[in-house]
Parts: sequence; C-alpha cells; structure tokens
Amino acid sequence: MLPFYVNFRPGVAPYEEIVFGVKKALATGRLHAGDRFPSVRSMSRELKLNPNTCQRAISELTDEGILEVRTGVGTFVCERPELQSGSAARLLGEQIDILIVEARQLGVPAEELKQLIDQAWEGLDDSQS
Repeated sequence: MLPFYVNFRPGVAPYEEIVFGVKKALATGRLHAGDRFPSVRSMSRELKLNPNTCQRAISELTDEGILEVRTGVGTFVCERPELQSGSAARLLGEQIDILIVEARQLGVPAEELKQLIDQAWEGLDDSQS
C-alpha cells in the first residue's frame, strides 16, 4: 500500500496527481522526512500506470527537493528545507492567484473563500489525529 493517496481527475496529468498526493501526505503527516519512498515499479503496479509516468513524478519531486534518490539504496523523503523569509509566499503565489481567479469567476465572496480555506486547513490538521 502506498503512503499517499492519488485522486485521478480528468484533465490533470497523472504524474501531477502523484506529486500532489505526496505533498498532501507530507502536509498531513502521513509521510515524514527519512521515510523510504516506493519504487517506480511498485508505484506503477499499484496505481496501474506506465512506469514512465511514475518516474516523471519522482523526478519532479526530486527536482523540488522533496525526495532524494540514493543510488543502490532507494528513494527517501528529504528533510524539509528551511525557507527564507517571504519565500514560501512567493512559492505559493501562482496557486493563490489561480484560486482567487477561480473564486471570482464562480462569484465566491472573499470572506467565504477565507472560510473555505480555514475549513480545509483545519481538515488537514484533523486528518493527522
């Protein structure tokens, strides 16, 4: 069983869904720094995906500093790097812009969007218990 959940949605590349699933597992405490990460072969078999798709997800996660491949040993979750002041906000900037544009197009008022974000944040915290 994989240490993360993948929800495949139409229009989203499967490797992107894997990357998101891993990030969510880290955010909720299901995955931790130092944990061994599944091999391409086991991910491919369990998710019923082409191994190239799983390799692409691992490459993306490695490029982002989330995973570390140790030749001859395996793949592991990296220690979370310390972010410089303000850099986290810059990293999230594009996703925040997308969220705001989508909310405005759907007619969601700013206060309601803030409440939805608070509820989602609390929901992640609740999933740790």
